[in-house]
Amino acid sequence: MSKNKIHKTNAARILDLHKINYTLISYEVDENDLSAVHVAEILGENIRQVFKTLVLQGDKTGYFVCVVPGDEDIELKQMAIISKNKKCDLIPMKSLLNLTGYIRGACSPIGMKKLFPTYIEESCLHFKSIYISAGQRGLQIQINPEDLIKLIHAEVFRNTVSG
Repeated sequence: MSKNKIHKTNAARILDLHKINYTLISYEVDENDLSAVHVAEILGENIRQVFKTLVLQGDKTGYFVCVVPGDEDIELKQMAIISKNKKCDLIPMKSLLNLTGYIRGACSPIGMKKLFPTYIEESCLHFKSIYISAGQRGLQIQINPEDLIKLIHAEVFRNTVSG
């Protein structure tokens, strides 16, 4: 873990509890650009390794989470099928904090208020480590994707849409 004085987030404490190796990485936040693409640029990392967390709602199964590379979009019809719904949509931004405990630009797949069904794009397995939000703007977690998948009980899927 990082040696500098970074306050641990709930997500980091959960990783500690499960004895999962990770690194907390801080960066300067640009409130005008909270995108994963911008975060990757600031960190000097491959955008394919910087993952964003999206929360959706299906018409049959309710809420679920998608973790995809920062430069990718998702196909709602594909995600509906994968999540066993007829249709789904991204949740309204105003619902994010109440539902997950996280705000836009800081939504982590670790430590949400509830463990929602989670789907992670298979390209994460091409890397020894990926970056996800630590649950706070300006803070990322570098983690082995297999450790993340096990911890959040994620199902790996193949995204058919690129950014």
